[in-house]
Amino acid sequence: MKVADILRSKGSEIYSITAGIKVYEALKIMQEKNVGALLVMDADKLLGIISERDYARKIILQGKTSHETSVGDIMTKEVITVQPGDGIEKCMELMSEKHIRHLPVVNDDKIVGVISITDVVTAIIQSQRDTITHLEHYISQ
Repeated sequence: MKVADILRSKGSEIYSITAGIKVYEALKIMQEKNVGALLVMDADKLLGIISERDYARKIILQGKTSHETSVGDIMTKEVITVQPGDGIEKCMELMSEKHIRHLPVVNDDKIVGVISITDVVTAIIQSQRDTITHLEHYISQ
């Protein structure tokens, strides 16, 4: 299964913000959209990503306030991305090695979606179910 398959089933809606907004506003958007991370963009250019984890580690634990701190001050600037043709195994490997939960999907230098660890785990489970069904059908013939 490929990243493109995940995007086809979940959709490729992208939620993004600018680096200048306050972290509090970003958190409100995450809650409204029911997502754990937002892309930080300048027009079509990916500048970074901000996640709930960034908030916990860079605001709460450092004694900053979300009302006064800009997203650009705490976002992760070195964003790891994947392409639609990448396999879900590569995604799981990246997420595990880098301790991240969200991967922007890039095709020809354009953001085409975002996948989460939940999306990848769900895809792996579905792939295993399909394999089991196929094997059961093969054995029963």
